[in-house]
Amino acid sequence: MNAGLATGQHEREKQLQREVTQAVEPAIPGIEVLALELTGKGRFCVFVDHPQGVDHALCGRVSSVLRAYSDEYSIEVSSPGLERPLRTRAHFDRAVGSRVRIKTVAGRVRGEVVSAGERSVRLQNGAGEPVEISYGDVVRANLIDEG
Repeated sequence: MNAGLATGQHEREKQLQREVTQAVEPAIPGIEVLALELTGKGRFCVFVDHPQGVDHALCGRVSSVLRAYSDEYSIEVSSPGLERPLRTRAHFDRAVGSRVRIKTVAGRVRGEVVSAGERSVRLQNGAGEPVEISYGDVVRANLIDEG
């Protein structure tokens, strides 16, 4: 995939996530839309979390809220799982001390989250060099399940 297509997909994911978040979070008290990923042509997956956990009933409620998208997309709703998606400062702040993998438009990096600053996350990578990544450059990021 060329960089232009990847950038376009990333921008479409961000726009869809904003729209989905604005629809879902006010409709279902306590829910948090963690991430949205385009998983194929005409398909996306929404990762959600809730203080009482994520079950099939909650996923069904989210799907109902997103019914307007079903003409254009096949929609999957999922819990965050062990390799929880990370996209925002708050997500990275909760992950300080954990190992993560991050994909940016420029490349990929793995490391331990050292800090979550105002505009960027700082990792300690395997080479011992700190790496600073702007939240706006994050295409995908996930905790690494070390269990």
